[in-house]
Amino acid sequence: MRRLSLVIPCYNEESTLAGIVEEVLKLRSSDLGLELVIVDDCSKDSSRAVAERLAADHPEIKLCFHEKNRGKGAALKTGFLAATGDYVGIQDADMEYDPRDYTKMLRPLVDGRADVVFGSRYLKREDRIVLRWWHTAMNRFLTWWSNVLSDLDVTDMETCYKLFRREIIQKIAPCLKEERFGFEPEVVARVACLARKEGLRVSEVAIGYRPRSFKEGKKIGWRDGVRALWCIFKYNLIG
Repeated sequence: MRRLSLVIPCYNEESTLAGIVEEVLKLRSSDLGLELVIVDDCSKDSSRAVAERLAADHPEIKLCFHEKNRGKGAALKTGFLAATGDYVGIQDADMEYDPRDYTKMLRPLVDGRADVVFGSRYLKREDRIVLRWWHTAMNRFLTWWSNVLSDLDVTDMETCYKLFRREIIQKIAPCLKEERFGFEPEVVARVACLARKEGLRVSEVAIGYRPRSFKEGKKIGWRDGVRALWCIFKYNLIG
């Protein structure tokens, strides 16, 4: 039976962590086993206690803790190296993304057509939630520059939903340097490098998205966009 490991970086997500874990656990089936790697990045609320309670009830959950806050990228790196499933993906602890989309994203991997799959919020769907124009424009601007320099033609470089064969992400993880939201352009640049050198195959699948507001706990800001642009140039041109 194939196993999917989902790394859940967590920082002050006490209100949503249990809910997203409940949704992820619904992916279990006779054909798919699950491993949830929750990495608490030194939360200041009761997220750690919530995670420990969940782990006590569900043997599929593995816990990792940072003793000081280091950032989403650092939490993901910790989770990637701890994962043991055949495939390793990312699941934010909020409710912006629907875990059911992973069933679609798994198909190119299981069928042997891809080594890495990105979930795109901008591929054509029958319907989608209309997003903020500036948010979309910034994402497309960063994706365009990433494509120019990486020579990958993706539609959503900044997507949270990235799914890898475990051996691929565990090869990349030790090289990762970005500890905050610069993770996204860095990991895409490193995937592109493997695509050029080793023939790594990358696919995209349309996914849904329900953005939350800053009042609801969204943490990324305009400074992260500037950092992302810097990372696009740095990791595609320098490595």
